[in-house]
Amino acid sequence: ITSLDQLASHLPVDREALARVTARYPLRIHPYTLALIRQHREPLQRQVVPCVKEGCADDGQQDPLHEERQSPVDGIIHRYPDRVVFLVSNRCAVYCRFCMRKRQVGQAMPIGWETLQQGIDYIRATTGIRDVILSGGDPLLRTDEQVEWLLARLRNIPHVETIRIHSRVLSTLPQRITPDLVAILRRFGPLYVNTHFNHAAEITPQAEMACGRLVDAGIPLGCQTVLLRGVNDTPVAMQTLMRRLVAIRVRPYYLHQMDPVACTGHFRVPIRQGLALMRSLRGHMSGLCVPQYMIDLPGGGGKIPLLPDYVKETGENTMVVENYQGERFTYPLN
Repeated sequence: ITSLDQLASHLPVDREALARVTARYPLRIHPYTLALIRQHREPLQRQVVPCVKEGCADDGQQDPLHEERQSPVDGIIHRYPDRVVFLVSNRCAVYCRFCMRKRQVGQAMPIGWETLQQGIDYIRATTGIRDVILSGGDPLLRTDEQVEWLLARLRNIPHVETIRIHSRVLSTLPQRITPDLVAILRRFGPLYVNTHFNHAAEITPQAEMACGRLVDAGIPLGCQTVLLRGVNDTPVAMQTLMRRLVAIRVRPYYLHQMDPVACTGHFRVPIRQGLALMRSLRGHMSGLCVPQYMIDLPGGGGKIPLLPDYVKETGENTMVVENYQGERFTYPLN
């Protein structure tokens, strides 16, 4: 579904009110995701169906993380000394309305071979790069042959030790994880896949099968969840999601505070509420289920973790800390 006319035949939408929004930020919903929306409604619909609030001015920026200023060549974001983000696709199975790169995704012609080769050449020439993160858009929206081409060339660069793929197809188009694709991916280890589930309703039997195929092939899976108002901003929703992820062998990795991207303010959850959510996880479920709560600093400063305030007092030799039940204990500093 790429037009409001198509969408209106499936869901009640105000085409006239949304026309300006979709002219600026494209619409794309795969039939698989549409079926889940019909079943579960709000927590999934809110993520991918356009909203009039996207047309309202807020205090966000098109590129708050200054990715484009940290791009030495097209398609490469080089923020940290030893790793780069390599944008190899600007297409996704669905276009999330809260996307940090909504200024780019679906906006232009598909990324061409010249840009991909330029990125590979940059990585080869920059010997301090040890870790390459394939992102976009969704790298796995490339064909099997294109994925194989990219991985083979990156794996032939001696100083590249680790390759990561950031992909949401496990939750939005799990049918993409075919045995043929898995056979390609397993040849290029060490390879890690970080996926993106925001609500337990996205963990379907199809998604579980897709995750299982990758894990069984020796490819570790992590999840980068985004904290979203009206989707997962309650303790019950977050705990259920994290438990379900661990049950399907996906390790919760990051819980992202929403980046201050233009026209996404209606998704933002206050940081104090995010910290309270983290408190609701710690002690109430296995540590395996607890992600790091991260903010990505505007201006390109990088990611930092946020933690609830467990340290209540600090003395010369001891500190007073509070556990998940609110009980206080004294602990030696040395």
